Amino acid sequence: MQELKNMLMPFARPFLQEMKIRQFKSDVKQRKKSNQPLKVVIGSENIFDDGWLPTDIYIIDLLEERTWKKFFDENDIDLLLAEHVWEHLTLEQGKIAAKNCYKFLKKGGNIRLAVPDGYHQDEDYIDYVKPGGHGIGSDDHKVLYNYKLFQSIFEEAGFQVKLLEYFDEEKEFQCCDWDTQNGTINRSIRFDSRNVNNEPKYTSIIIDAVK
Repeated sequence: MQELKNMLMPFARPFLQEMKIRQFKSDVKQRKKSNQPLKVVIGSENIFDDGWLPTDIYIIDLLEERTWKKFFDENDIDLLLAEHVWEHLTLEQGKIAAKNCYKFLKKGGNIRLAVPDGYHQDEDYIDYVKPGGHGIGSDDHKVLYNYKLFQSIFEEAGFQVKLLEYFDEEKEFQCCDWDTQNGTINRSIRFDSRNVNNEPKYTSIIIDAVK
């Protein structure tokens, strides 16, 4: 049975994706009609909090403005959330993506972001997340950010940036209190189960970027 499913999936996938695109468009229209906030997760089809609308690249391509315009007007979105997405883009692509986010967020809108931390104190962590590392998905990682580089991409796009969690140049972990109203980051000091006794074993650079 599993072998049959594997054979049929390439034929079923376009149909399933089209159904999800239509559902997303319907959900966005309903939110607008009822004056509910538009809260969109970029690059997460399966992990999202209540009240958030999940997407994948076949719904919104960060680099293609036309895919945004299928669902949104400029200055339309209240909140965006992207956890471990930007490391899959080149540096230049990351800048394009940041500008598209800026364009479609409302004035005062927020995007909460997280990426692997290139200043992390644990070399095993670095080997896990670096481009070409041994971690899941790292074969597709393009950039290993530090907090300064990641912050600069969004400031260049016009955002005001607040650092929430990161390691600094001295390999010291820095963090401040943040709530989940603007989105939950699972790979964080608070929510990642690997961080036993509040030790930052697996954390991310986490920022809020406000338009």
